[in-house]
Amino acid sequence: MYVPAFSMKQRVTLMANKYELIATNPDGSDGALLAFAQQKRMAFKEQVTFYTDDTKSQPVFSFKARKAIDLGSGYDVFDANAQPIGWFKKEFGKSLLRSSWLLSSGHLHAAGTERNATIAIVRRVWEFVPFVGEIPLPFIFHFDFTDHETSQPVLSVERKISVRDRYRITVQDQRLDFRVAAAMTVALDALQSR
Repeated sequence: MYVPAFSMKQRVTLMANKYELIATNPDGSDGALLAFAQQKRMAFKEQVTFYTDDTKSQPVFSFKARKAIDLGSGYDVFDANAQPIGWFKKEFGKSLLRSSWLLSSGHLHAAGTERNATIAIVRRVWEFVPFVGEIPLPFIFHFDFTDHETSQPVLSVERKISVRDRYRITVQDQRLDFRVAAAMTVALDALQSR
């Protein structure tokens, strides 16, 4: 399932982060709801399920951590029948100064990095300054994923300035399944600070 462009909006509630994935029309406006996801906070083993809408009556895909608390183990993406369709993981060594991720969907293997190294470093310094780091700032970060073999663009995730988190996603490679791209986008918001 290929979707060339979509957006993601986050709704923050007390016990969960909720995400709406919305198709982007050819004119750039918002289109139909593609999926709705909810991430429980403080989960022992991270798992996010995507549904057709916010009634959560019909699951369509999900991602799940391979291990509890092992941040480097990765996450698998599953279709509605619990069959694996891709995976992603954070590269912790490379992420010390600039967050980096690996992504796989079928025969496509890509690496993603924060676009702006300066923002990446400022964001890390901000988090470690006593008292100041407790003040949440909506750092604008963008990620670009490229094919391991060809270095061609695969996926771009751009965080927009707004009251609540909002992202614009462009999928440049038709081999990237929308479900894997959507799971990676939610993970960039939900798991980035871990």
